[in-house]
Amino acid sequence: MKLKYFLLACLFSLHLISYAQISKKETLFTIDSKPYYTDEFSRVYNKNLDLVKDESQKDLNQYLTLFVGYKLKINKAIQLGLENSEAYKTELNSYRTDLAKNYLTDSKVTKELVEEAYQRSLKEINASHILITVDENAVASDTLIAYHKISDIRNKAISGEDFGSLAIQYSQDPSAKENKGDLGYFSVFRMIYPFESAAYKTEKGAISNIIRTRFGYHILKVNDIRDNRGEVIVEHIMFLNPKDGTPVEQEKVKKNIEDIYKKIQQGENFESLATQFSEDKSSSSKGGLMSRFGSGQLSSDEFENAAFSLSKENPISAPFQSKFGWHIVKLIEKFPVKSFEEMKSDLESKVGKDDRSKLVVNSLNDRLRKEYSIKRENKLFALIEKTISPDYYTNKWELPVNIKLYNGKLFSIKDKIISGTDFLKYVKAEETSSNKAKPISNLVASLYEKFVNVQLNLYYNDHLEQQFPEFAAVMEEYRDGLLLFDLMDKEIWEKSKTDTLGLKAYYELQKSNYIWKNRLDAVICSSTDMEIIKKAYKMLTQNNTAEDIKKKINTTDTIQIMTNTGVFEEGNESLPKNLKAEKGVSDIIKEGDYYFVAKINNVTPSGMKTFEECKGKLVNDYQNYLEQKWVDDLKEEFTVTINQDVFEKVKKQLQK
Repeated sequence: MKLKYFLLACLFSLHLISYAQISKKETLFTIDSKPYYTDEFSRVYNKNLDLVKDESQKDLNQYLTLFVGYKLKINKAIQLGLENSEAYKTELNSYRTDLAKNYLTDSKVTKELVEEAYQRSLKEINASHILITVDENAVASDTLIAYHKISDIRNKAISGEDFGSLAIQYSQDPSAKENKGDLGYFSVFRMIYPFESAAYKTEKGAISNIIRTRFGYHILKVNDIRDNRGEVIVEHIMFLNPKDGTPVEQEKVKKNIEDIYKKIQQGENFESLATQFSEDKSSSSKGGLMSRFGSGQLSSDEFENAAFSLSKENPISAPFQSKFGWHIVKLIEKFPVKSFEEMKSDLESKVGKDDRSKLVVNSLNDRLRKEYSIKRENKLFALIEKTISPDYYTNKWELPVNIKLYNGKLFSIKDKIISGTDFLKYVKAEETSSNKAKPISNLVASLYEKFVNVQLNLYYNDHLEQQFPEFAAVMEEYRDGLLLFDLMDKEIWEKSKTDTLGLKAYYELQKSNYIWKNRLDAVICSSTDMEIIKKAYKMLTQNNTAEDIKKKINTTDTIQIMTNTGVFEEGNESLPKNLKAEKGVSDIIKEGDYYFVAKINNVTPSGMKTFEECKGKLVNDYQNYLEQKWVDDLKEEFTVTINQDVFEKVKKQLQK
């Protein structure tokens, strides 16, 4: 199965498609009266022009023969009903789903978000924040209360009150009582998108506008902005802060880390000391090695600052204390911020998984709403709204007993009618979701808007072939490719593997085409140094083996000679071009920068290959034979009519 995917991927790459070179679509040929057009022939020929190695396939007459043969096979596959198999349908649908992803998004918005993310990644923001919590589906009165609270706090901060003190007093983030709302340094993708955007859009020392997230309302203060320090890999030795915290115990821990530091300064191995003494059990078994990290990824600014301050010239820190304990850190490697091209793929992936993806989805939805005008039947919508009770909030709501009453048109997308029943079923399916607006009128309105977006996307997806000719062409080629693969496997490939009698009969008819050239059983030595090859020459005359020669001449640090031992057919690239097919040690031969000498142990004259010796090539040739014979049979089974005048016009246009 993997081979199938590989072959189809090679045949039908979207990026290789070149579109119609023919100004007018005309019938090029028919198979049993079914027309095949000039635009497809021209497109496929141009697409494959740079891929074919066989010059004969660039000849348009030859290419037409191949193209007709290809379409004959597809007709046979359809006649056999191969497109009706469940495996075929599943595979085709899977491919279409993957291909459609390129169209079910707004590439312009995605590109802008990726570029924005990269620019933000170049800086690190140090900020503090204050949070007033409110559920994202809270009723308007609760939302308004929370908004007024955060607005009052912001006014206090702007008027000069200490932000940290305000965080302790008002913030509903549980950590604010300890850290005064301080979030430390962070970069892109470390915070939810609305919060991140506010941080990057607020000047150093300033208070942000009010920010709404799914957690509630925030304000933040930007304390500092600095260049991104990249990432780092370090090893560390750690002694935990004592639990009771008495001065005696604290002094003992400090004395222990200082003793370890002295040992390091005396030249003792850092990794061994970490393994023996470090109390960080997650890293001590690895010699203190930690995973690669960047700013804001650890819970200690002191540790991060110490790690990033190290350099090749000064790779080991003095002992320092964090809230977790005492540390000594050793630099292993620093990684600067990557270029845009290096980060692009990763950024695209993160944008797709982040809250930013909603912007991409919303952009497509807005475009679809403009493209497909939606007019709601308000009377039916009002009836539906009455059926939805507060039981919905406790997941106890049920569909109306007589749901057919709501089967009329709620709205339409082009020629597709969407019924009220469709909407009610969607409402039921969404009942267990956590995102439920209040009151009921807001809930139903919200569900309706989501439902419209879902239906628009479904309609758009179902009609990609009509909207995008290139999508339709790729799907057509992949559809034919799958059929052709299954057909060839059934009619040719499997038969060539299992038809032993037929294969042997073919061998008997064609065996004069499978001839060995002279074969040399030889040891070949090569070097760029003439003196070295002379040593090898002497050792070969003394019947030393290839291994003897390498052991004698090469050292652990320097490879001065290479050897190649085996049976080589004349013309093999491993053989020097001017090597004579004679037993014994050859003369020294120079080719380019290399000198060669060979010892030929035996020469087997040219002769016919046995069945087993040529079986791989034989099976391939037998497949080609069966395929050609089969195509000839198909030409007898189906009626092919070529419009020669149209073909001559196509040739002239393609040869320009």
